[in-house]
Amino acid sequence: MWQELLSELQAGNRKALARAISLVENAHEGYYDFLKQLPNAHTNVIGITGPPGAGKSTLVDALIAELTAQSKKVGVLCVDPSSPFNLGALLGDRIRMNEWYTHPDVFIRSLATRGSLGGLHPKIIEITDVMKAAGFDHIIVETVGVGQSEIEIAGLADTTVVVVVPEAGDEVQTMKAGLMEIADIFVVNKA
Repeated sequence: MWQELLSELQAGNRKALARAISLVENAHEGYYDFLKQLPNAHTNVIGITGPPGAGKSTLVDALIAELTAQSKKVGVLCVDPSSPFNLGALLGDRIRMNEWYTHPDVFIRSLATRGSLGGLHPKIIEITDVMKAAGFDHIIVETVGVGQSEIEIAGLADTTVVVVVPEAGDEVQTMKAGLMEIADIFVVNKA
């Protein structure tokens, strides 16, 4: 099963990609050996993070438009928070990207944090490796809305973009925010 899945994944089969992500996400038997077989592809990973409501999903939507206009293949992983009470999740980030659902050069996958801290899915590294094997030119990873100390995206992304709003607090608030220390690019969203 795994070898056939890898072949289909590398051939660009989106259903195989979705299946592989689900199997890895749920730690299906044999997934670790599957991960070891993945080619070591270098794909540019762009991490988008920032506080809730700052406009991360809107920025991701604009990035997809720009990259597809350059004939690039784009994979997107949107991470949404899980409820601490019922462990469910509203995977709503993708709503702002509905223009791209059927675009042949775009693949969007929503993930829940499943109780993991840091703004990411507990298997985000492994899932990103699966995405890399699928031949994308760029992979965009959007974190949940984060606070001052959720900086795990910096360890995954080649480029980390921190989206903030003008009302983010005074200069002391900004100086003590560890999130501000990981940015390669700051985006101040006034929309």
